Amino acid sequence: MSSPSSNTAGQPPGIPHDGAPLVALDPWLAPYAGALARRCDNYRRVKNAITLSVPSLADFATGHHYLGFTRGTHLGKPGLWYREWAPGAARLSLIGDFNNWDRAANPMLRDTFGVWALFLPDDTYASRLTHDSGVKVHVLDSHSKGQDRIPAYIRRVTFDPDGSNATGRLWLPPTFQFQHANPVHTAAPRIYEAHIGMALEAQRVGTFAEFSRDVLPRIARAGYNCVQLMAVQEHPYYGSFGYHVSNFFAVSSRFGQPEDFKRLVDAAHALGLKVFLDLVHSHAVKNTVEGLNALDGTDHHYFHAPPRALHPAWDSMLFDYSKHEVLRFLLSNVRFWLEEFRVDGFRFDGVTSMLYHDHGLGKTFTCYDDYFGPNIDHDAGAYLALATEVAHAVKPDAVCIAEDVSGMVGIARPVREGGFGFDYRLAMGIPDYWIKLLKERPDEAWSMGELFHTLSNRRDSEKHIAYAESHDQALVGDKTLAFRLMDSAMYTHMNKASQSLVIDRGLALHKLIRLLTFFVGGEGWLNFMGNEFGHPEWVDFPRQGNDFSYKYARRQWSLADNPDLHYEQLARFDLALQQLDEQHHLLTSPRARLMQCDELGKRIVAERANLILAVNLHPAMSFTDWRIGVPGSPSTPTAAFTSILDTDAQPFGGHALVTPGHTYPAQAQPWDEMKQSVQIYVPARSGQIVAARK
Repeated sequence: MSSPSSNTAGQPPGIPHDGAPLVALDPWLAPYAGALARRCDNYRRVKNAITLSVPSLADFATGHHYLGFTRGTHLGKPGLWYREWAPGAARLSLIGDFNNWDRAANPMLRDTFGVWALFLPDDTYASRLTHDSGVKVHVLDSHSKGQDRIPAYIRRVTFDPDGSNATGRLWLPPTFQFQHANPVHTAAPRIYEAHIGMALEAQRVGTFAEFSRDVLPRIARAGYNCVQLMAVQEHPYYGSFGYHVSNFFAVSSRFGQPEDFKRLVDAAHALGLKVFLDLVHSHAVKNTVEGLNALDGTDHHYFHAPPRALHPAWDSMLFDYSKHEVLRFLLSNVRFWLEEFRVDGFRFDGVTSMLYHDHGLGKTFTCYDDYFGPNIDHDAGAYLALATEVAHAVKPDAVCIAEDVSGMVGIARPVREGGFGFDYRLAMGIPDYWIKLLKERPDEAWSMGELFHTLSNRRDSEKHIAYAESHDQALVGDKTLAFRLMDSAMYTHMNKASQSLVIDRGLALHKLIRLLTFFVGGEGWLNFMGNEFGHPEWVDFPRQGNDFSYKYARRQWSLADNPDLHYEQLARFDLALQQLDEQHHLLTSPRARLMQCDELGKRIVAERANLILAVNLHPAMSFTDWRIGVPGSPSTPTAAFTSILDTDAQPFGGHALVTPGHTYPAQAQPWDEMKQSVQIYVPARSGQIVAARK
């Protein structure tokens, strides 16, 4: 272990001295070049301090190979080391099944940096330190108050049935043999966001094994190429959706054992699915029974000292990213999941909360001034850049996605340019906009210009993951798009034989919202499980307020599998969207270009990847002989075009008013700044994607 240093000598290669690269991409940043330079200087300072005594940042991120339980030798004898960083503690001792929980039997020794250590030689302890046996560390604070705690780097934790007590587990399994290589994709990420526990139809907690067997094949068949898993890191309260993490190196025991999760990742890779993990480094559970809070007996160990320690909205603890060992802990956690479980990347949770001292709460980010100045937490910003750098150093094709609603400058630009190094950022304004529209305005009052602007309003130089809705929009107190559109009619009229104008409108708009968002909104796509087929109702985990019911903490796959219900048609439409990208590389193409915007007729025409999107959002008016520009020219004409995707098609629950495969002859009449055009028929509340006929 090395001590922290503030030495800023040296210049890491490729790191800019100032904000010039970002300013070159966005001239509006010129007045903030000095602030960007200070961002770069702070990053260099932190990285130089880290790498003062280690070869690289990736080498620094190996705390899990030293702290916690590791195999090693001492005085020539093989055995088990246990080490814990606890600088504020007066005494530590290891307790567990192996010594009958005797707090005096195995005291630990402290070094000058606050790391306590104990060596347990095999010749004495091998028969007692058994795999999956219980362990804790007894911590005596500076006031002689003792408490039994869970080691910080523990790999497995189990809970008593009533949740009142947690026990660390000594996890020493045989080496797991992965059978399948990590997928290599050139396509854009099409992400299926999922929660292991609520992925069953049965009203109980699902497991890693059940998800591997029953859900992963479904995701692959649905056309997705990535699965993003929530709530994998251990958390004591199921209803937190996994966002109040207690044990950062442990998988949630309610879903299975660590090797079960490895089998899940291996099974996903066999299906060609990349696996992303929801990584929660923005805060931690405040519990002391099972979490990190006050682990060494102080109120400022891994977290800030009060009052800054507590997140005012989330009732959780805030990491102090200025501390050397906090950085080691979190950066090692990034490396751990990539190497130990072979995940393919992360969705970093709560980035907005990390970047701003006020956590962005109740704040509307309206100008560049909001991204600079005293409200910025520079320590957190440096950590995020370090984390993405570690991820890409350990696994060059790792995908890092930022959950940032603020639009912080440079989030998805390389660290070498002065950015934060994320590969993508979530287009979080889009689902909020759809919900706002549906709440406040009937669709006949929607503005086409406003709609297209909102869907396309993103930085050209940063890639975004678009989505119409995620788990956030499905939680209790809100509604999924389908339920907001159709509400109680879903209980009585989702049978294909039933007649309902509410259902007809809801199905049509559900498809159009997803089509527009998919085509215009970003360079990747995300969907929360079940939303693709219009899952009814909300998500609500068992709690006192609902008599601990699992009724809404599950997914009713049978609805989508029933050929008599409209859910199956919505699922088929979502598959067609995924295939559209697979076949035409839509999401990796330059952003959509607006060609027509008709406010009176409620029409939008846009081009992307040589495909033409024509959407008619008018509730009653259909358009025949609607002229739209198409690729090609009179000198190199394309003879005919056809609709390759029609939301009104019968397999998608539409009225089939357009003949499938109908040919639109190309005409030499220029239109929409194109050399030729076609005339098409688009019924009310429907959309088509037109392409050259092959």
